Amino acid sequence: MPKIESRPIQVFGLDFPHRIGLAAGFDKNAAYIDGLSNLGFAFIEIGAVTPLAQAGNPKQRLFRLKKDKALINRMGFNNKGLKNTILNLKKRKSKIIIGANIGKNTDTPNSQANNDYILLFRELHDYVDYFTVNVSCPNIKNLKELQDKDSLLVLLSELKRINSQKAAPKPILLKISPDLTLEQLDDTLAIIKETEIDGIVAVNTTSTRNGLSDDERITQIGAGGLSGLPLKDRATEIIRYISEKTNGELPIIGVGGIMTRQDAQEKIDAGATLLQVYTGLVYEGPSIVKKLNVKS
Repeated sequence: MPKIESRPIQVFGLDFPHRIGLAAGFDKNAAYIDGLSNLGFAFIEIGAVTPLAQAGNPKQRLFRLKKDKALINRMGFNNKGLKNTILNLKKRKSKIIIGANIGKNTDTPNSQANNDYILLFRELHDYVDYFTVNVSCPNIKNLKELQDKDSLLVLLSELKRINSQKAAPKPILLKISPDLTLEQLDDTLAIIKETEIDGIVAVNTTSTRNGLSDDERITQIGAGGLSGLPLKDRATEIIRYISEKTNGELPIIGVGGIMTRQDAQEKIDAGATLLQVYTGLVYEGPSIVKKLNVKS
């Protein structure tokens, strides 16, 4: 099996210095790329970016579950919008690989959602290295309906068509929910094969509350997406399923519960090509990249 090592790797035509990146949600507005790049990440996924600025869901909306090394968030795609993100991307000095996680505005009805994704794709195309289509966040009302087979096929096909007309096409990835059934996963993989997009990000946060230690506090917190250690095994399970179904040919960015080098290695052994952390950075601190990478 491949090892977590601090050596270069080429994935979907991009040259990564190693496998460890920062997941979307941390730098929503591309405002901290230069500082974050100094922590040693191989790549940073910004966003989720929406066309218009939006405040997100009411506060309090981010909760730590320290005993479980987990977070629950219901941020709701809070960001300063497309124009602000582009301004920040233009100012950055670091040459680190940047992915753009794109989503629709909360007020945009699903019937018009594709317009939001297409606008973001067109406008950000010159400023980022790859795109992640986010239709799986549990904190946007009815967003998950866009994961339905017919809706997803239309959206990805159109993005692929636009991309093919570009002088330098950018990789397109899809971020999926850990709460998909096997049947839904199979449908998603069939769409990915048909549209020939470049990869998958597995997984987003979960709406489930399995294996948490404080039921009373969980009830008090209420809705939101759960990330961190409780998501680790489910994320690995989905990565393994995708890898086996695609004969290891579909690039997978594995994310969910990566806290230690062993956690990272489990994802690689399951079939992940690259890895992302978020909650791991919160609990393990800024040295997490060095902890996860074995020196080659």
